[in-house]
Amino acid sequence: MKSITIKGSERESVGKVATKALRNAGAVPCVIYGGDQPVHFSAETKVFKDLVYTPNAHTVVIELANGKSFDAILQDIQVHPVTDNILHIDFFQIFDDKEITIEIPVKIIGDSKGVMAGGDLRLNNRKLKVRALPKNLPDFIEADITPLDMGNKLYVTKVPTPNFKIMHPDNTVICQVKISRAAMKAAQEAAKAAKAGPVKGKKK
Repeated sequence: MKSITIKGSERESVGKVATKALRNAGAVPCVIYGGDQPVHFSAETKVFKDLVYTPNAHTVVIELANGKSFDAILQDIQVHPVTDNILHIDFFQIFDDKEITIEIPVKIIGDSKGVMAGGDLRLNNRKLKVRALPKNLPDFIEADITPLDMGNKLYVTKVPTPNFKIMHPDNTVICQVKISRAAMKAAQEAAKAAKAGPVKGKKK
């Protein structure tokens, strides 16, 4: 999985006044959980652009001005309900020998017979929770829709998971090919025509 580096500074004060001052200065207060004790730090808002405003999943290397460095993943983010400005971010520290759970985006591959026949592809889950060691986390989960005919569904059990485990029930649907209105109408008209039988020629 791709990694993003975020440079920040450890916070000495975590009170409301200090937090407000950080935000007014264009910085985001953050905290790293998962280690021996929480680590509070801040970083400029702009450095989170490639981490927050993207459908992709990333691990994070947090480098602080005092020389400390942490490997982590984004755990939670708070945004302002009106301005959408980032108010606070929680990270979770990761370790090479400990499995973690994270949401990974789904990537559709292949050409579905059902779609080519006029069906509509519906993506039920754009991301899936997986559990693995950090080194085994994929950038995305490939969902091959080639076998799907009209009316078929692709379940999580049909997705290869060589070094990770999908944390969803076996009956979870990733995507499905639904019969479109046009295809349904064509099928109905064909059924009516077959039921009516061959058209008799007119007598001269």
